[in-house]
Amino acid sequence: MGIRSNSEMPFYLKWARSISLLVFVILWQLLAMIISSELLPSPIQVAVSMWEHLQSGELLMHLGITLRRVAISFVIAMIIGVALGMLMGSRNVWDRFLDSIIILALNIPALVTILLSYIWLGLNDTAAIIAVAINKIPMVVIAIREGARAIEIKYMDLGKVYRLSRKDLFFKVYLPQLYPYLFGAARNGLALIWKIVLVVELLGRSDGVGFQLGTFFQFFDITSILAYSFAFALVIFAIEIFIMRPMEVKLNRWRQ
Repeated sequence: MGIRSNSEMPFYLKWARSISLLVFVILWQLLAMIISSELLPSPIQVAVSMWEHLQSGELLMHLGITLRRVAISFVIAMIIGVALGMLMGSRNVWDRFLDSIIILALNIPALVTILLSYIWLGLNDTAAIIAVAINKIPMVVIAIREGARAIEIKYMDLGKVYRLSRKDLFFKVYLPQLYPYLFGAARNGLALIWKIVLVVELLGRSDGVGFQLGTFFQFFDITSILAYSFAFALVIFAIEIFIMRPMEVKLNRWRQ
């Protein structure tokens, strides 16, 4: 059975995501009114603060810097992680050879990687991006390796029977079977990378959202902390809605 389109879905399913967010905001507002404390600003106060930071230009500047670091780290981690994952998933020798290293990399705390990168490479963007990518690569490798192991060999054999070229066999038979794992790794990667980038910026950069959050923390400015955090969350939502989901639907259409 294929996935139903939005037009075929019941109202409550079509708007379920929006309704859940609305419920979250309402509960947050009610809780803020009940507590009535500076420790929990209301959604309205956070929205006003976000608008003020946007007008000053600071939010867009720091948001853009953080997004650049996230994008570069994400691309590096995905390229290396996908390549290693496919290699380990399809070649048992490489899987055994690299498995211990991947497990070790998975269990090294992100903070240790960040500190060592700054010590060895200096307090610069190169060190920051490398530290973030190193923390994400093992997770991508694990996800893609499992996908490569789950490849249906019969489809590959069928492609060989029809004498498909290696290029067509890879892009039309092998890669489409990895799409769910690729999108899973991409979503998890994006969520993890921007969190690590904030720590990297907090510890060793003089700009970016993480640096600003550290400044707001020193002044106990909870409203601004939430304003910057939700501003970045809105960007991630936009990426998910306008890029990830349409691309996923298009690439997985062959499954329907």
